[in-house]
Amino acid sequence: MTNVLPVEERDLLAGRSVVVKVPATTANLGPGFDTLGLALAHYDHLQVEVTEEPGVFVEVHGVGAGEVPTDESNLVVRAIAHTFAAYGIPLPGLKLIAENVIPHGRGMGSSGAAIVSGIMAAKGLLEGIVDIDSDALLVLATEMEGHPDNVAPALFGGLTIAWMTPEGPRHKKLMVHRGVSPLVLVPQHAMSTALARSLQPESVPHEDAVFNLSRSALLIAALIQSPELLLAATEDKLHQSYRAAAMPETSRLITMLRENGHPAVVSGAGPSILVLASDPGQRLVAAELVAERSETPWQSLMLAVDFKGATVIRTDATDTAA
Repeated sequence: MTNVLPVEERDLLAGRSVVVKVPATTANLGPGFDTLGLALAHYDHLQVEVTEEPGVFVEVHGVGAGEVPTDESNLVVRAIAHTFAAYGIPLPGLKLIAENVIPHGRGMGSSGAAIVSGIMAAKGLLEGIVDIDSDALLVLATEMEGHPDNVAPALFGGLTIAWMTPEGPRHKKLMVHRGVSPLVLVPQHAMSTALARSLQPESVPHEDAVFNLSRSALLIAALIQSPELLLAATEDKLHQSYRAAAMPETSRLITMLRENGHPAVVSGAGPSILVLASDPGQRLVAAELVAERSETPWQSLMLAVDFKGATVIRTDATDTAA
């Protein structure tokens, strides 16, 4: 990465402030393990301003208030620092105010959203000093998240296919059919992504791999062109069955929903459930079924697909968006 800010020009950051908006995401979508992701219209908001005093001040409202760190170990702060360091720029004093609505530990991309929030905040603060393009944004986010399937839709919106190359992460954004109506069913309990990943076997049967290849290809067609195929297209044999024991209520409700014709899958690493309904009426029926048959409380989030991805606006100068 180039365009490093000369030492004598670092005072250009003084007084700068930005507002960032980042969508929730859901990854895997059934068969697209570590590859497919979808941005959802459910947003965390972040305000960041450069302060004269050194150090970091963090204020958190909503989800995570009183729980997440409010010092330099905060994930958003770490993402800002990571971006500044990538361009050789010392981190200035910062004040952050986070308004969080994305549930933590529920499979809706909260950590990816925090990382993207910080990187986009850094991009806005460094506007006119360094140029951080979309490829660099994805590289920075993937370096922190470990894989690009959640951060790509958070950054760019829509349905994303993400993959790794020797040169780094890549993505392709696709527009989703207007009939697709996501429903996320969120339980009260959380699930560790690390635990979920630990339940994955190192190898899978050949026929299961072929099965998922066919369903992943079909899922792309279903999401962008033929929503009526979503039930068949969301079948999976690579990861959900291995994780079922760690989230039995999630597994039971997914089985029940699918037996009733609803394209239900684990959202990300879980324990939330994603229903990719083919119309708004179908997702209402799915939400009612869960309310009737669940053993514990579940929140129903009837969300639109976010097509824009993360945005950043300079609030100390002429507004710009990215």
